[in-house]
Amino acid sequence: MTKPTENELFTYSPITERPPIEWPGGARVAVYIGLNIEHFLIDRPSTSIWPGTADLVPDALNHGWRDYGPRVGIWRTIESLDRHGVRASALLNSAAAEHYPQIIKAGLERDWAWLAHGRTNSILQAGMTRDEERRFLADVVDTITDATGRRPRGWMGPGLTETFNTPELLAELGLSYVLDWTNDDQPYALNVPGMLSVPYSVELNDLLLFGKGTTGPEFVRIVKDQYEQLHADSEHGGRVMALALHPFVIGQAFRARYLDEALEYLATRPGVWLTTSDEIAEHYLRTAGERG
Repeated sequence: MTKPTENELFTYSPITERPPIEWPGGARVAVYIGLNIEHFLIDRPSTSIWPGTADLVPDALNHGWRDYGPRVGIWRTIESLDRHGVRASALLNSAAAEHYPQIIKAGLERDWAWLAHGRTNSILQAGMTRDEERRFLADVVDTITDATGRRPRGWMGPGLTETFNTPELLAELGLSYVLDWTNDDQPYALNVPGMLSVPYSVELNDLLLFGKGTTGPEFVRIVKDQYEQLHADSEHGGRVMALALHPFVIGQAFRARYLDEALEYLATRPGVWLTTSDEIAEHYLRTAGERG
């Protein structure tokens, strides 16, 4: 019988037994917007709104739905972020950096944080050998660095995918955190020197919520409920709230008012640190010694 593979990437740590985290200015909840900026190949199946045509080449229905994001949806989303003074944590495919220079320019003007998000969301890296993945990750990081003038500090895999080698290879490239492990409300150290897991969400995520039939008003209520509970939990130490957005979903015209309502709520909460995933990771690493 084959021995089961044990999880050596991180150690179990109940949130009730940790030294409390303190956010800047006495804030109780650190909130960031994970803005997915993705490029999809026209001849590969990927995220679909209608599975009936997903295997066709070209799949005009689903590819067009996805392509609405960089053409239209992201600009509507940027207007909402600007109205409420929110900097995005841009989860950037390196292929998107090459194909959509206007989006890169807009993000640089707004001082976004830039995270590496693979090459394209049409291709996952699962199954790569260590050397293949090392070359792949180096190309992704270098492409984003060249496009933005800033070397990414964080990573989220396409479809939140990794191999067992990914965190270590990312650390070799100078990155310091990943978002792929959505198992906590606080950052925590991985068993890879210098590498953190920072909270992300597949639940508080427009693609998953609206894909299940959530309405706009329900979306706003969910955002409020998430914040209120995390604020209550933060009595015992700071928490992180990640709101995951995809421009081809949240950027649809009939959803714009609900993103505005959600952002207005978050931007006006007492005790909120409206920030980026980079700043959350940096603060956690800088204050680790103070927590013991």
